[in-house]
Amino acid sequence: MKLLELQQVIILTLTVFITSCVSAQAQQPTKNPIIGYLSSASAFGTVFRTEPFRRGLRELGYTEGKNIAIEYRYAEEKLDRLPDLAAELVHLQVQAIVSAGPVNTRAAKQATKTIPIIMTQDPDPVGSGFVESLARPGGNITGLSTLTPDLSGKRLELLNETLPRLSAVAVLGSFRFGSDAQALKEIEAAAGTLRVKVYHFDIRNRNDIEIAFREAHNLRADAGLTLNFAPYTERRIAELALKTRLPVIYYEAAIVVERGLGLMSYGVSLPDLDRRAAYYVDKILKGAKPAELPVEQPRKFELAINLKTAKQIGVIIPPNILARADRVIK
Repeated sequence: MKLLELQQVIILTLTVFITSCVSAQAQQPTKNPIIGYLSSASAFGTVFRTEPFRRGLRELGYTEGKNIAIEYRYAEEKLDRLPDLAAELVHLQVQAIVSAGPVNTRAAKQATKTIPIIMTQDPDPVGSGFVESLARPGGNITGLSTLTPDLSGKRLELLNETLPRLSAVAVLGSFRFGSDAQALKEIEAAAGTLRVKVYHFDIRNRNDIEIAFREAHNLRADAGLTLNFAPYTERRIAELALKTRLPVIYYEAAIVVERGLGLMSYGVSLPDLDRRAAYYVDKILKGAKPAELPVEQPRKFELAINLKTAKQIGVIIPPNILARADRVIK
């Protein structure tokens, strides 16, 4: 073969090789963004919240498994697992971590100072030390707040309307947190107007719940009111309330609607907050910084009543309360 012909063959071979490489690179799929989801509960116990989150993503054009991936980590109600689960998400280099409550947010905060963290709920993000202010969070955490302590006074008013002879109420909360302490002040203010005695019980562990119910019985409390608890704590409260036939109004609707245990609830719609969390994911994936994304406050509130529980504990729900309910379980 002549030298000129050999050169032409080499050039042609190199051209084909380079063209093939460029074509192969062009055909490689773009890597989907990965979002972490951290929850202290179980997958089953969180489905009423993860589904609205996925729906929110779909509304924005994201389909799980197609153009976005979600790594779920569930502590199965074992809080000591949260730090390791948060570290796993950091190791995976997720683009953001969605936290399903304050204990999850704290674990994520301890695991990373750079990856954006999106709170799906927190009763007091400033008091919790997660953000500098609601308007300008200032760090790597933003999201949604349930900062509505005045709702606790409204819950007491609903109890008073439901139970005409209400004279004493047991309030169960974690008063070392600023949000619960503020809520207690709102309850006491409403109680003064309604002439209702308030007994408050600081719940720090499972044993405290049993002690609180025994003391509430001894003090002849007519009803109970819960503040911001993890789902498994609220479930135990609901079980004891059924056993002792104590009418209790809860912080959020899941224990009344999804789990069918509680008598009634009034508060922020947590599924709505989960759906809204998807909008923060979208903004961050498009380049927004958490420090500059204001924390959003609740937009939707709901009253839920479980008539099955009412029948079990011997409470008749007045028609005017039923008429105002957003959700009634029969």
